[in-house]
Order: sequence, then structure tokens, then C-alpha cells
Amino acid sequence: MAEHVPVSELARRQGVGPVVSVDELARPDLFESDEELADFLVDLYAARHTGLA
Repeated sequence: MAEHVPVSELARRQGVGPVVSVDELARPDLFESDEELADFLVDLYAARHTGLA
């Protein structure tokens, strides 16, 4: 079984720090087209509403 490593230690080992600005998270090239984004959002909506009603 793997030992428990605190998140702060994992971050230190990987050389990452806190997010300073939400702009760091922006990925404008994530989807190749508006259609691909729309398809993703339809699938996401369906997945989140499965079993509801």
C-alpha cells in the first residue's frame, strides 16, 4: 500500500504552486471548433442529468 503524502508535499515535489489568476487556467485552443464545444456541452449536460426526473 502506498504511503499517504500530503497535497502540499506532492505540489512541492512537482514544482507547482497556487493559481494566481484564473487566466492561468484558460485554454482557448481546447476545442478545435464551436461544434466540438457544443457536442461536449450536450454530452456533459446529459451525463449530469442521467437518472434525474
